[in-house]
Amino acid sequence: MDDVRELYDGCYRRLVAQLFVVCGNLAEAEDAVQEAFIRALEKPRRFSAIENPEGWLRTVALNIVRSRFRRAATFQRLMRRTGPTADSVPGLSPDHVALVDALRRLPWEQREVITLHHIVDLPVREVAAQLGVPEGTVKARLARGRTRLGPLVRDFVEEVDHV
Repeated sequence: MDDVRELYDGCYRRLVAQLFVVCGNLAEAEDAVQEAFIRALEKPRRFSAIENPEGWLRTVALNIVRSRFRRAATFQRLMRRTGPTADSVPGLSPDHVALVDALRRLPWEQREVITLHHIVDLPVREVAAQLGVPEGTVKARLARGRTRLGPLVRDFVEEVDHV
């Protein structure tokens, strides 16, 4: 476990940079490298016997990126054949983009409860059950999230009110 930690500290950034060059998407590169490390941790004995662990991680991460790329390409082909046309899919309105941007600035727990409660329209009780937390925790996260979200959407709300 300590060996993997040292390897992670020593080569994670380098591997992400290498994968980024291949796939052109930083988040995808990070996900693939993290998944490679997870696979290494799932079989520690086998991984410790590998002669070139960084090379193994790179190969696994590249295979993950390739696999995701193939799946995405297959999905796109299927959607062109059977899915909705570009005309029938509404574009994102500026207010939708602004709201998503504001929500991304919130901590995960607050974003999660606000989305489930206000966007998915689940009652507090169901949000609590789905997340496995007490209702009071959901209410507290909602309150804190709304407080943080207010200044982030104030300009956007004022623009909508004036139009």
